[in-house]
Formats: sequence, structure tokens, C-alpha cells
Amino acid sequence: MAEFDILVRGGTLPDGRVADIGTRGARIAAVGDLAGSSAGRVIEAAGDLVSPPFVDPHFHLDATLSYGTPRINASGTLLEGIALWGELKAQATVEEMVERALCYCDWAASMGLLAIRSHVDTCDDDLKGVQALLHVRDVVKPWLDLQLVAFPQDGFFRDPNAQANTLRALDMGVDVVGGIPHFERTMEEGRASVRALCEIAAERGLLVDMHCDETDDPLSRHVETLAHEAQRLGLQGRVAGSHLTSMHSMDNYYVSKLLPLMAEAGIAAIPNPLINIVLQGRHDSYPKRRGLTRVKEMQAHGILVGWGQDCVRDPWYSLGTADMLDVAFMGLHVAQMTSPAEMRRCFDMVTVENARIMGLEGYGLHEGAVASLVVLDAGDPVEAIRLRPDRLAVIAKGRLVAEKARNDTLLALDGRPATVRRRHRPGTLG
Repeated sequence: MAEFDILVRGGTLPDGRVADIGTRGARIAAVGDLAGSSAGRVIEAAGDLVSPPFVDPHFHLDATLSYGTPRINASGTLLEGIALWGELKAQATVEEMVERALCYCDWAASMGLLAIRSHVDTCDDDLKGVQALLHVRDVVKPWLDLQLVAFPQDGFFRDPNAQANTLRALDMGVDVVGGIPHFERTMEEGRASVRALCEIAAERGLLVDMHCDETDDPLSRHVETLAHEAQRLGLQGRVAGSHLTSMHSMDNYYVSKLLPLMAEAGIAAIPNPLINIVLQGRHDSYPKRRGLTRVKEMQAHGILVGWGQDCVRDPWYSLGTADMLDVAFMGLHVAQMTSPAEMRRCFDMVTVENARIMGLEGYGLHEGAVASLVVLDAGDPVEAIRLRPDRLAVIAKGRLVAEKARNDTLLALDGRPATVRRRHRPGTLG
């Protein structure tokens, strides 16, 4: 009888160790030198990077893969995208949302993205998106962890039915409380929405993840209120502020006050570099802002920061592949995180740090952890970001759910090697 169900042999772990990993059922049973062990399935990693699964703490599954329906976002702005989504959700059906979301989850599984936090609009009276994504959550549960955020897209106070519908969505089983204070009618209503939504989360024992200050306006400072409410209500470690793009435009003096407040309140930050560098600065000439929040400065204050994907092929963003390494790659460039340690941290920001933001239990590559992992055609985390390589194997909760044969490029060049892989070590060529 096989000792393990799956044995991944000779992989390079993100910390540089070379080890075998044996799984039994839905858990990692052993990590180390497992020479001589048998398994129902053996995967020869042969020095390839073996990573815990990729994690996306900010996405919109109800809108994904809808690009071009009912029209294109001509201005490329956030506000036109919101208006376009209003047109789309009026004509979308539950069945169609389910189909699109499941298709994206297939993409995610193929890329080793096995945990997603998705915001779901609670501003339609039928709660079609909520119905759809609760169903999708059940379907994908055997291989993908899907957290849902009750998100009043049109404003908790601005939309006349958002308050009641958001509570209904939470009663139906949505996991996290969301909001969008900068889209309320006034700054005061925005502050009031943060207060009310945090109180709901405190009463129900839920997490908070709020679209916060996704604007070029440096006077949009709802994250300050979010930090205050997190402390007032004892929500430290349970609150995330997503986007935070106004911080890109704030003066340094105010930010020097804000960052310690966020750190004291235990707020996590989720910037979404692919989307915000596309949406922000649309009203600028030059210099032209790109809207990424102050990632390195927040990390220097001990604030937990993770990269989010946000959108794929929807009213706000026309591209995307469910590859969190694309997100890390773009974030690295825009945040200028180019030292070896900073590049390495960008990999953590789409794996372990995002897992902390989502509160995932049993995450990692240690004995007893959930048996979810990815084998990549790269030698280390920085090379993985550079190459955004093939996922050679994806194991989800003890099941091999995706495989891809190594796909070296064949060359026909006189006097040159027959194949090329683009993997590179200092002092070597090839």
C-alpha cells in the first residue's frame, strides 16, 4: 500500500530548502527527505519551485468575463465602469453569473490560485450576484476557498435599498462586510457608512474589507475613519482597506500621521496595481498619476499589505488571466520594489501575506497544513515573478487538479542550443 497519496519529490521551497512533500488525504503528512517512500502518484519537481497556492484577497466574480457587455468602457474611468456595471447587472441572470464565475474559477485552478475573496454587489433587490456566488462557493469548495464580501456598490446610504439588501446578503451566508465610502453623496455620509458597516461586522463577528478612497482626491480620507472604528470596536486584525489610492496624492505630513494610526488599528491594505494604474489619473495631463498606494511606506510601519487582482475582462479592465504573478510583477514595477528582498516580498504578497489577510486556516507547506500547493517552472520566487512560468502541477486539498508538461521552446539556430527555457542563474547563460 502506498505510504502517501501524492509525493512531490525534490522541490525547491520558497525559503530555498530542497525537500520532498508527501500528502495523505487533504493534509500534508510529511516534509523533508522522504527517499524510499512510495505514493499513489509521484511528481518529480527536480529543483522546481514548490509554493503554497496563490491567494487573491480582492476580486469581483459577479462581473468577471463580461467585457463588452452591454458596451465598452469608453473613458476607461472608474465611474464609467460603475455606471456600465449598473447596466450589466440589470440584464444579467443568476445562471449567466454562475457560468462566468465558474469559468474564471477553472482558470484560477489551472494557475494555482486556490483562494479568492470576491466582493459581490448587494444593490439589486433580487440579489442575483449573491445567489450566484453562494452557489459557486459550494461548487468549488472541494478545491478552492471562496470568501464573499457584501458590497453595496452604489453606496450604503446613496442607494435606497442597500442597507436592507446588505443585511439580507449577510443573513444568506456572505462572509465579510464591505463598503464604498468615497462613492456616497458626501464625505460625512461616507464616514457614517464606515461607522455603520463596522458596527454590523462587530455585532456579527465578521471581517471587514472596504473599498476605501479609490480616488485621486487627496482629501478622501475614509481610511482614517476605518482605523478609528477598528480600534473603537475591537476589530484589530479583522479589517482591510482595499485600493487606498488617494494616499498616492496625499501630502507627506498627513500620511506621516495616518500610517501609525493604521498600524495601531491593525488594518491590512490591499492595493490592486493592474487596475488602479489603468483607472487612476484619467483627469490628469502631465505629470500623470498612477494611483498606487504607498506600499513600501506601509510595510515599513508594520502594516500587512497584499496584492489583489480586482478585475479580469469586465467593465473596469479588459485584460487578465487569473495569474497572481502578473499582479506581483506589475506591483513590483509600480511600487519600485526592485531590491532582492523587496522582489522576494512581492511573491509573499500573493501567497502567505494574502493568506493572512483572508485568515486562511492550515495554509502553508508544513506538516499538518492543507495539502494545497503549486509546482512552477522556476527555481525561486523572484524567478517566478520574472517569468510568470507554467504551473507544472497544482494540488488542491489533496487532489491533483491541474498538470502541464514542461514546454521548452525549440530553437533552429546554427551553432546554438536546441532548446531555451529563459531560466537563469548569475554566472550562467542559457
